[in-house]
Amino acid sequence: MNDQVGFSFRGRNPDVLTCIANLSNDEVFTPPEFANRMLDTLTEAWAADHGGADLWADSTVRFLDPCTKSGVFLREITRRLIDGLAGEIPDLQARVDHILTRQVFGIGITQLTSLLARRSLYCSKHANGAHSIACSFTTDAGNVWFERTEHVWVNGKCRYCGASNKTMDRGADRESHAYTFIHTDNIKSRISEIFGGHMQFDVIIGNPPYQLSDGGHGVSASPIYQEFVEQAKTLEPRYLSMIIPSRWFGGGKGLGDFRATMLADSRLRKLVDFENAKDAFPGVDLAGGVCYFLWNRDERGLCEVTNIVGSSSESTTERRLDEFSTFVRHSGAVPIIRKVLQENEPTMSLQVSSRKPFGLATNARPEETGDLVLRWEKGEGPFPRNKITVGSEIIDKWKVITSYVAYDHAGNPGKDGKRKVFSKIEVLPPGEICTETYLVIGAYGSRAEAENLIMYMRSKFFRFLVAQFMYSHHLTKSAYNFVPILDMTTLWTDEALAQRYQLTLEEREFIGSKIRSID
Repeated sequence: MNDQVGFSFRGRNPDVLTCIANLSNDEVFTPPEFANRMLDTLTEAWAADHGGADLWADSTVRFLDPCTKSGVFLREITRRLIDGLAGEIPDLQARVDHILTRQVFGIGITQLTSLLARRSLYCSKHANGAHSIACSFTTDAGNVWFERTEHVWVNGKCRYCGASNKTMDRGADRESHAYTFIHTDNIKSRISEIFGGHMQFDVIIGNPPYQLSDGGHGVSASPIYQEFVEQAKTLEPRYLSMIIPSRWFGGGKGLGDFRATMLADSRLRKLVDFENAKDAFPGVDLAGGVCYFLWNRDERGLCEVTNIVGSSSESTTERRLDEFSTFVRHSGAVPIIRKVLQENEPTMSLQVSSRKPFGLATNARPEETGDLVLRWEKGEGPFPRNKITVGSEIIDKWKVITSYVAYDHAGNPGKDGKRKVFSKIEVLPPGEICTETYLVIGAYGSRAEAENLIMYMRSKFFRFLVAQFMYSHHLTKSAYNFVPILDMTTLWTDEALAQRYQLTLEEREFIGSKIRSID
């Protein structure tokens, strides 16, 4: 018994859970180091709220991972409890049995991950197997539960998660990915059915699946991680901590209500943001980065925000999360944005075009004849004016365009923590138009004004304000919500802009630390 517990919870080098491959970019295994960072955050919060008490020395606390994959959270929680409860329950076997039967619970997201989680937690894929370190279970599942759940199709979409029946109604021989935790109207009752009786969890912690195919155009998917967060709150745990993509800060399909709710929730007490997901999940390319949070049911106040860029840059401040229309991830950007917005100037989002500035999709091409010139992704050619029904009022002006797709891969900064933001900025003279590959940023009566706008856009100041909305590789007109409209008969440089908005040397240096120069 002692050897089995030692093998499972004292760790070996290398830890097998650091070596397994991710299921996909949507279902990512949590590295043990990351899981322990979250548990350390939880430890500190518990001690602060309970007069310095040790969370891991409390034999009454219940933990739930409602979306377990590798079982790393359950394993690391159990490891800490084994150490913390040694004084209260000296006998190792009795201590292990108490922890595994009364304190640690999980719900697998698939049949495979439930087996993997049991192997991590019990040293056996069967909780009651011959090699299991738990002696009190009478079922294979123990407290790591999984049963196949089906989607509920309404008009071709699952009414719980929005998945498309075209892609997810795949037959009984393949995983349904209808995650039990979010496919119910009464989660409290469902939890009672799963674990046999009323269960009040003190801590809910996990790394939920991120998205599912929604049957839209091309490879279209909708986020589902927010469903796990909201469902977990319904169970009213003392603490809730989850890893989720950071795109909810300022973007994401259908996340508007979730974002508003989260940013306004003063029970969100800690938010740790990795701007580049690879700093948290090596090898995972996740647009917009990844974060984890700590939600405290019984405490309200400012949120402690920690920004992490690379392995050496980390800063922490306390602030409100809903001060602006989007969450500003870097605390150093907050005073700069305040200075800009306090001037109450109209912003560029009012003049930047929507997608398809001239009503032409990406696949529109030049025709044999026409009195206009059409710019598309790979060239230009003639196009008839009479086929343009949108944006006709700016056709004969000097227009500044930029690509709808940002320069930076997936909107993420480079290894130096800096972004370039725009992939190209060009002038379209009168009589030239473009497809939806581009946005029109401004249209003017003179070439000089258009060229001044280009210089304004090339400034670090302009690109820094746009970068506050970069959570993917697309730049929509909302990305210009912080950028003021200025007089384009004036040439605006970073020096002139810093003077106009009274930026300090420290603030200018902060902008320079986030934005690359454009040669």
